[in-house]
Amino acid sequence: MKFQTNIDNITETMLNGFFVDWPNPPNPETHLTLLQNSAHIVLAIDDEKNQVVGFITAISDGVLSAYIPLLEVLPTFKNQGIGKQLVEQMLAQLQDIYMIDLCCDDDLVPYYEHFGLFKGNAMLKRNYHMQTGKQS
Repeated sequence: MKFQTNIDNITETMLNGFFVDWPNPPNPETHLTLLQNSAHIVLAIDDEKNQVVGFITAISDGVLSAYIPLLEVLPTFKNQGIGKQLVEQMLAQLQDIYMIDLCCDDDLVPYYEHFGLFKGNAMLKRNYHMQTGKQS
């Protein structure tokens, strides 16, 4: 397993199997675009399979704030510490940022508390018709 913080040599074919249980998941092309457009990324790559098996993204103003919208590990690679390494590496990238926020389901609050994050309030809006990404 290797980790990288850029999309060098990453292709759409390496991004299959993500967004499990999403009613309208983004396709691998859109996934690659969102990785390209993120301010920070960390990818977990299985060298033997030449497959991305996990990723985390952050968007940021580069000064005071960052938001971590996505953390995902392929189902067959869960419970191997990959998500933990992704979060730790992302938090290291963002260590000079004042506020680092993310939203998660209640059952994931204890997971993120292990990294020093604390529970807060959030306001959300979801345009579910846009879940696949930009509409052409």
